[in-house]
Formats: sequence, structure tokens, C-alpha cells
Amino acid sequence: MKRQLTVLGVALVAAAASVLMFVRPADAAVGLHVSGTNIVEANGQRFVMRGVNHPHVWFTGQTSSFANIKALGANTVRVVLGSGKRWGPSTDVANVISLCKQNRMICVLEVHDTTGYGEEGAAASLDEAVDYWISQKSALAGQENYVVINIGNEPIGNTNAAQWTAATTAAIQKMRANGFEHLLMVDAPNWGQDWQYVMRDNAQTILDADSQHNTVLSIHMYAVFNTAASITDYLDRFQANGWPLVVGEFGWRFNSGEVDHDTILAEAQARGIGYLGWSWSGNSDPILDMATNFDPGQLTTWGQRIFNGADGIKATAKQATIFGDAPPTTTPPVTTPPVTTPPPGAKACTAVYSLAGQWPGGFQGDVRVTAGGSAISGWTVTLTFPNGQGVTQAWNATVTTSGATATARNVGYNGALGAGASTTFGFLGSWNGGNGAPTLTCAAT
Repeated sequence: MKRQLTVLGVALVAAAASVLMFVRPADAAVGLHVSGTNIVEANGQRFVMRGVNHPHVWFTGQTSSFANIKALGANTVRVVLGSGKRWGPSTDVANVISLCKQNRMICVLEVHDTTGYGEEGAAASLDEAVDYWISQKSALAGQENYVVINIGNEPIGNTNAAQWTAATTAAIQKMRANGFEHLLMVDAPNWGQDWQYVMRDNAQTILDADSQHNTVLSIHMYAVFNTAASITDYLDRFQANGWPLVVGEFGWRFNSGEVDHDTILAEAQARGIGYLGWSWSGNSDPILDMATNFDPGQLTTWGQRIFNGADGIKATAKQATIFGDAPPTTTPPVTTPPVTTPPPGAKACTAVYSLAGQWPGGFQGDVRVTAGGSAISGWTVTLTFPNGQGVTQAWNATVTTSGATATARNVGYNGALGAGASTTFGFLGSWNGGNGAPTLTCAAT
């Protein structure tokens, strides 16, 4: 989970570990496994995670989320579980795995109780997390094609982050000694953000600790990674040393100085690195929710960005080959706003506004644009606000304002729509005294 950090005077330390790649022989492969810097399936097919985090342990009744996340294009879901030390215990692991498999997504399972250990007094240790996995072994055995075990979420805080190396080494070895053959994922210290570079500078030690050479490292990118330079430098060091890495959590730039999500998405795609955004819904900070109230028909600006934007999930995710080419066995409910169908052959569009969230002085709006009876190559939506509201930031559209009117035009990747097809853009706005819904008109080219 997101942890704001204020980092003062962090010195960059050059990585001194020697380069050593482990490629597991094909005949020894059991399910998902590491090959060099890549994650591959048992058949050797490369698999790149494209998905989101789902806070299951706090919302166990939201089982429809698995189908909804898949319907938006994800090939992976990272599921929050509890060991019982702080949350849970999660005893429904078999059902969670079944939900992932039914919806043809790889399941990354993580124990969240370890978050901030050493700084957070109630946190569980990595050793305690391993005890939980051992207690759930009957549900996990035989699922190596479908399940990645993320031993513990953000397992060390900012107090004595150096303890992470020994604790992580011991946890990996205890997992293997107890017969687990799954791909293991380990999170960085410093609440997952590794700003003291403990994971970066000890990565080879951790990989060497795994007798099966089947561990992937996970970095969580929030406010520490607020520039392109900080992101690319970190990723460059792992790539140069041949260390497998995924971005196990990240958010978006909702305030100045926050995470540079555009660079994360672009660099992950260019390098073939998996990413898992935080989080689907129910987050304590609603600005990081992708879907309002777990409703896939109410995607937030962040949700629209990660699912539908450039280098996002829909554009880049490829389903694991273990599931074949058939569509999911479950189809989530889709909330579709009413549209008026223009005469055949006419280039037209409609636009429907929804209020995604509101707070004192600010709000978030989403607009769904739907093509008429013929394909269109571009669209322009005019929003006329009744109470003098202003648009301060927009996503998936280029917005200009004049008085109480805002004009939104498509960007390069979402202007062309087939007949009846839809796209969505979002924006943040300001208000004072009233926040009535705008009047919308849509013009197509």
C-alpha cells in the first residue's frame, strides 16, 4: 500500500554486484519461472504481468472484481491477503485461486501484514509470513502454473532497512525447505520503495539464496520515483545486471511531485517489465482507486489511464498461454449509459457525464464518448458548466477552457472509434458554491 516518504539527502551508491544470470533448464521448469530477466511459463513462453492490485482481505465479498478486472484487459491480479497477525487470516486461498483461473488471470498472492516491519509495531515478520504460506500449502501445491507467491508486502520500513537482506534470504530458503516450487516475489524495504537501495545493492545475494533460482524482485514506485531520471536509473541498474524485476505497485501523478506514472508505463513496456497498479478500489486514499465503489462502469481518471491509456493494460497485456485462446468463462456486468443512435452513415457521437468524486473545492468527472452508426476518426466534446466550475487537469483528452465552457478533443490513441464503440476521458475540476452537471455536446469527424 502507498506510503508517503520524504527523502532528504539520499546518496546514490554504485551497484557492485557481479553479473550472473540463472536460466532454469526447460526440463526442470515447474510452472511460472525466471529465465534471465524474464518471467516465462513452463512451456518457455515469456509472460509479462499487466494488472492491478485488489484489496481482497478487506473486501472479501467483492468477488466480482476478478471478472471486472479481467474484462478491462488485465492478465494478472495481485491479491491482498492477511496472515492473521493484523488482517485475516485469509483461509479462502483455494477460492481466490479458483477466481483467478476462472477469469484467466495469473494470481500474485501477497501477505500484507508485513508492511513496514521494524517501523510499524503491529507488522508481521517475513518469517511469520512464511509460516502463513506453510499453513496454506495444501491450497497452493500444484498451482505453480497459475500462482506467484509474493512472500510479504513491503516487509521492512525505514528503520534498519539493512535487515531486509538477511530476513529475505531466510524467508526464501524456508519456503524452499518446505517444498514450495512456485515463482517467488520479494518486495523491497523502505515501505517497498528502496530509497536506501538495499534491494538494489543486494539483489544478487537474494537471487543466489534461492536454490531453485526462481525469485523475482519487486519495486513499489510512489513519491520517491517522481522523475523520469530516478525511474530510468533504477531500472537501468537491474537491467544491466540481468536481475528480474517487476513494478509490484505504483500510483499516478495526482499532485505535483508525485510518482511519474507515464515514465513507469512507457519504460516497463519498452523493457518488458511487468507492472501491477495500486489499486482496483476500496483504497483508504480514494484518489488511488481505479474504480469508484468497485464499479467498472465508474472508472476514475487513474483507472482510465492505466487500463485505456498509452502503454496501459488494454494496449499491452497478453493472456498467459496456460489459459489458451478461449474467452473468460464469466462475463462481468457492464453499466452502459443510454445513447442515441444517429441515422446510418452519419458521422456523429454522444457524450455522457458522470461525477466520479467530489471534495471541498474540487471534483473528478468522467465522460464517455460513443460513436454513432458509422465509424469516426475524431471527436470534440463541449462541456458547459452551470456554476462556473473550472477544469484543472485532464486525461485521455486535450482540454481548453473559455469561461464556463471547456472543450475536450481526442488524443492520438482514442479518436478513431468504430460504429457504436466508446472511449472515456476524465478530468479534475474546481468548484465554489455549486457543482451541477455540465451540458454536453459531441461533434465527430
